Amino acid sequence: MLRLTWVQPEDLLGHELHQARLDGREPTAIEARWRSAGGPDAPERAGASPHRASRYLRLLAEDLLDELADLPGRWTEDEPTDLPGIRAACPDWPTVRLSAPPAPAALEAAWLGRAIGCLLGKPVEKLPLDGVRALARATGNWPLTAYYTAKGVPRDLLRRYPWNRRSAPTSLAENIDGMPQDDDLDYPLLNLLLLQRHGKSFTTTDVARLWLEELPPGRTFTAERIAYRNLLSGIEPPHTARHRNPFREWIGALIRADVHGWTNPGDPAAAAEQAHRDAVLTHTANGVYAAMFTAAVIATAATGTHDIHACLHAGRTVIPPRSRLAKAIDHAVHLAGSKGHFDEVVDELHATYAPAHHWVHALPNTALIAAALTHADGDFTGSICRAVSGGWDTDSNGATAGSIAGLLAGAPTALPDHWRAPLKNRLATTIADFDGTGFDSLAHLTHLEATRS
Repeated sequence: MLRLTWVQPEDLLGHELHQARLDGREPTAIEARWRSAGGPDAPERAGASPHRASRYLRLLAEDLLDELADLPGRWTEDEPTDLPGIRAACPDWPTVRLSAPPAPAALEAAWLGRAIGCLLGKPVEKLPLDGVRALARATGNWPLTAYYTAKGVPRDLLRRYPWNRRSAPTSLAENIDGMPQDDDLDYPLLNLLLLQRHGKSFTTTDVARLWLEELPPGRTFTAERIAYRNLLSGIEPPHTARHRNPFREWIGALIRADVHGWTNPGDPAAAAEQAHRDAVLTHTANGVYAAMFTAAVIATAATGTHDIHACLHAGRTVIPPRSRLAKAIDHAVHLAGSKGHFDEVVDELHATYAPAHHWVHALPNTALIAAALTHADGDFTGSICRAVSGGWDTDSNGATAGSIAGLLAGAPTALPDHWRAPLKNRLATTIADFDGTGFDSLAHLTHLEATRS
């Protein structure tokens, strides 16, 4: 039986109940109706429950999703989604300080860094923190300094913490042969294509149309899959982000933000505004802020004149200061600056955010990325290894940390060879004609968009 992930109403309802509590809506009465009808919890780590619900439960879930969407939330004033509201809430909104585009070598390092960080995290995606640590320790690779390997891992440990089944054949050290397909690379490729076709003045509708033309729906997940389904149902953006979409504050928009930063060097505001137009197709509030934050950090790093701490500070200026994401980033950066061992930082982040947030939620993952970059002082290996070792969405966190730290490194040769060599300057993807493209070619194409007026 086919159980399509991230779209079954009976699974979405459980996630929407969690989301309602996070954004200050009171779902108790609605949840009681769901429980009394025999409604299940949301799947803890998978995208779909193993068995189809009855027709009654499915219809009830659809009705309750709509009722939950109408509940008032207590965070509405502090967490606007519209750009004018966001700008009005940010007293230190950045001014334009245009910079020359980064050299193609720096952009190549950023593309490579994104791929390397993603590849490092792929085998342990979806595993709990204990598994992320145990599998590395079993091979003497803790703290992390190299790709995961299955060589020497005891069988009983693998039974307890199995590798990600789709990723292990292509992302363990002994199996790597170029960069395998991954949505963390597909979305930057899509946004490169977006700029090639529409320039920096693209609209959210342009993003939607491009997805329908170029993005296979089976390669979408969480909020992106819901928004795609909504488009096919005739719902227009930005309503695509809100209609029966409990994943609208998860990490999907963040992983699409890099190109917006790479192509706006020295202009974090423009990068954040581009990221906003992209993000509102699928996300709201903190899900949008995570993308804007990332784009602004990268735009500042693209100048080549700021350290990681200045870059993170620039990113913070585009997030409403009373939002939950702003508080989480501030907390993470403070922890990273005050504790000598990163494991202590991770343990406190998990104690604070894991009980209430899904492992793909933007809030804990963005906080972890900021902590990893801060604690490693922007060093490439230190940043990607800390980001992945912190668990949650390991491949996405490694990718974003790698992109930022790679850009700061400035050239592919600044990235250690044991990270770069297995990628063989080759990337696999289902996007347009990019399959098999080299990172040097992607850097050249990105540089063209960064220089295009």
